[in-house]
Amino acid sequence: MPRCTPRTTLDRLRTPRRFPKFLKAASICVLVAGLLSPLTQAAAAGGTAGLAANDYCGGQCSDILPPGENGNATLAQILLNQVFGTQPDHAEDQLGPYSNLAAGYSTLTDDKINTFFNDASFGVASDQVASTTKPGGRTDVTIVRDKKSGVPHITGTTRYGTEYGAGYAAAQDRLWLMDVFRHVGRGQLTSFAGGAPSNQGLEQEFWRNAPYTEADLQAQIDSATANAGARGTQALADANAYLDGINSYIDASDSGRYFPGEYVLTGHKDAITNAGTIDHFKLTDLVALASVIGALFGSGGGGEVNNALSLLAAQSQYGVTEGTKVWESFRERNDPEAALTVHNGESFPYATKPDTAQGEALPDAGSVAQEPLVYDRTGSAGTAKATGASATAAATTLTSAKRGMSNALVVSGKATASGHPIAVFGPQTGYFAPQLLMLQEIQGPGLSARGASFAGLSMYVELGRGQDYSWSATTSGQDIIDTYAVELCQDDYHYLYHGTCTAMDKVERTNSWKPTTADGTAAGSYRMQVYRTKYGPVEYRATVGGKKVAYTTLRSSYMHEADSIIGFQMLNDPDYVKSPGTFQSAVQHINYTFNWFYADSAHTAYYNSGDNPVRASGVDAEFPVWAQAAYEWQNWDPATNTAAYTPASAHPNSVDQDYYVSWNNKQAKDYTSAPWGDGSVHRGNLLEDRVKKLVAAGGVTRSALTRAMADAALADLRAEDVLPKLLQVVKSSPVTDTAAAAAVTKLSDWVTAGARRKETSAGSKTYANADAIRILDAWWPLMVKAEFAPGLGTDLYTAFTANLPVDESPSAAHGPTGAHAGSSFQYGWWSYVDKDIRAVLGQPVQGALARKYCGGGSLSACRDILISTLKTAAGLTAAQVYPGDDQCSAGDQWCADSIVQRALGGIKHGRITWQNRPTYQQVVEYTSHR
Repeated sequence: MPRCTPRTTLDRLRTPRRFPKFLKAASICVLVAGLLSPLTQAAAAGGTAGLAANDYCGGQCSDILPPGENGNATLAQILLNQVFGTQPDHAEDQLGPYSNLAAGYSTLTDDKINTFFNDASFGVASDQVASTTKPGGRTDVTIVRDKKSGVPHITGTTRYGTEYGAGYAAAQDRLWLMDVFRHVGRGQLTSFAGGAPSNQGLEQEFWRNAPYTEADLQAQIDSATANAGARGTQALADANAYLDGINSYIDASDSGRYFPGEYVLTGHKDAITNAGTIDHFKLTDLVALASVIGALFGSGGGGEVNNALSLLAAQSQYGVTEGTKVWESFRERNDPEAALTVHNGESFPYATKPDTAQGEALPDAGSVAQEPLVYDRTGSAGTAKATGASATAAATTLTSAKRGMSNALVVSGKATASGHPIAVFGPQTGYFAPQLLMLQEIQGPGLSARGASFAGLSMYVELGRGQDYSWSATTSGQDIIDTYAVELCQDDYHYLYHGTCTAMDKVERTNSWKPTTADGTAAGSYRMQVYRTKYGPVEYRATVGGKKVAYTTLRSSYMHEADSIIGFQMLNDPDYVKSPGTFQSAVQHINYTFNWFYADSAHTAYYNSGDNPVRASGVDAEFPVWAQAAYEWQNWDPATNTAAYTPASAHPNSVDQDYYVSWNNKQAKDYTSAPWGDGSVHRGNLLEDRVKKLVAAGGVTRSALTRAMADAALADLRAEDVLPKLLQVVKSSPVTDTAAAAAVTKLSDWVTAGARRKETSAGSKTYANADAIRILDAWWPLMVKAEFAPGLGTDLYTAFTANLPVDESPSAAHGPTGAHAGSSFQYGWWSYVDKDIRAVLGQPVQGALARKYCGGGSLSACRDILISTLKTAAGLTAAQVYPGDDQCSAGDQWCADSIVQRALGGIKHGRITWQNRPTYQQVVEYTSHR
């Protein structure tokens, strides 16, 4: 059994209350001693692996992925962690360096970067080899793990052996997590891991989006490989070798009794007799996994029904003409003040507003009802918490405000000190224990890369570096999901398809669970049911012009979850990617909605991926349309869900722009994203402002660009970009009220200090300007409602908040990310407030709102509203603003913001201070090229 590390300065989570008392008793030592007797995995120490000769980064590539590479733990290790807080080797050794950047970035220099990051050079120096493994006793592959972080460096002499090793290493590091997510993708998590409300919500969220049968999963494999020629054949062979490696580890860990302890705690294995099984993985499991990842990060669009409801509310409030004008101003489809990734003025029209909309199928007022997913609840499935989790899952699935996250800062060599491009980039995939991503290096015939991959899909590196180039991605969110109104016939389960009454296809899952050591949720069960049409799954019922309809959602990547494997294969192929052009060609094969960034020693590049359907003339992508031939995607084949897609040249793309920034902001002029909020103030501005300033000064270094990222990671977007204008209104006349004046002083001092949410000193767990932060957190939602609700009216204000949440502060437990998730300020009304306040102040506004709202446009009335709500906010105590949760006591501001590694297994980690930055992150500057 690997050694356990002692407690660190990280704030430890307490033993969860759900664990039975016997796990907390002194007799635990006897139990652990007995569990130590099974054999642990053998690994030969030493080895001769050294730095690779095919590395052109010159020691200037770095990466980080908290909490640690090791995401597997035996039962003994889990029990020791729960009782004593000890950690398995490499389970959290990247968490401290990651966290420490928040306090250490201001004095960062190039030679200190790897204090906060890993050296991401290829290979392992001989004196840094921790272990060498020949998986399955094979002679054609070796897995070397380094001492510092335990990352697997997989080297194969055959393609099969290399991929076998990748599968084996993945199972070594993430077997339990992989098993969890193959069950999530199949809508079977509760039966596998327990019926906790969070598990119920998770499986419902993803199965509603991708209700696949086993035959559907297999068909996607057949289609993806058959349509890709030799690369498809190779991908299938790679996947099979990868599975062989996974299953080899399952067998070895089972017989050696060092498999993840969660299998015992959830009742799948017996700790004493070793009875029970761990099911082998199969090809369709990989597709189920891919469907989860695609839905989480790469499926832009949806929300058309919510858009329709808010448009109808606007027209009801103001009349059709004025209401439509108001709606469009809040939608900000192509706001002229929005931060752009391609900022050279080039236009890439997509999903733009048609001159005259055709085929719209707006619902009759009051007729919309969400399609139920869950039926026949029994036991704990019927509790308030369970039904609440279902409601949250449904809202998350059906909104256009998908989890965006991830950022990128890329600077051309023309602005750097060395003359070589520099990139600091990575995905924000949330914080989990173990992490969804895992690190690896893979070297073999046709494969040469190091970086991060989603667990269970790591036959290729998905984000990382090749021999002389690095790449990364951010979620883009352009609309590849449309909503169709299918007219019902005969009954509620038949619809008209091209004039023929056609039966809907019903797909079901029945799940049941009982209490286990890991999850004490009482026994329960339910049945999930989805009706599918040729136009996708049914999501709502309504009437349109008195006709009964079902609203369905059709996603271009639906039934094509496996297609992107070809693009990732190309990215790992050193004989394919050699330039910006070949990089762009590779990511064109990825059908999910991502922004892709590239840097080598001389060039940078950008490309926006996704299968963007070519819509029928006149169709407005914002709203539901009739399910009729005239309004279908061009060349759409319902049997395969394929269509005509916009050509690569129509996707935002660029080579060697002076710099690129992305934080899920607008990609380019005239390129409409599905989520709302691409306006004058966006978190992308936090990067844009800093990088633009660096580039203007010139001489950019790796440390300077990292500092810019880290500084933006601590910034409060509202305070940096909107609060100064609010204070300008408040200070337009002397503030005579003492309570309001004190609040204004605190807020002004915070803005002057930089508007950051930063500890007074490393580890203090107290913010500088804590009162100002508390006041703004309390003020923002009060102020927004008081500013807009009177003019919009209650119904329209409520409808607009369904399109775009008002706030997403770090401590918020609402919005797409929830609490303790790090990612913040993606969705909110900051642009609306900014534009409205500037209009009231008489300042020029491009793309202004259709009306002035604060105080009806009167500066003095607006000022009164701001001061009144400010006084109310300032009077709220910390305990009222931060009411506490299962992680924090009421009033603990730092804790309310803090990042928690959400447990997906038995190992727990400590909270870290808030940072709004990628989970996996690279810092790269190549010195030469092949």
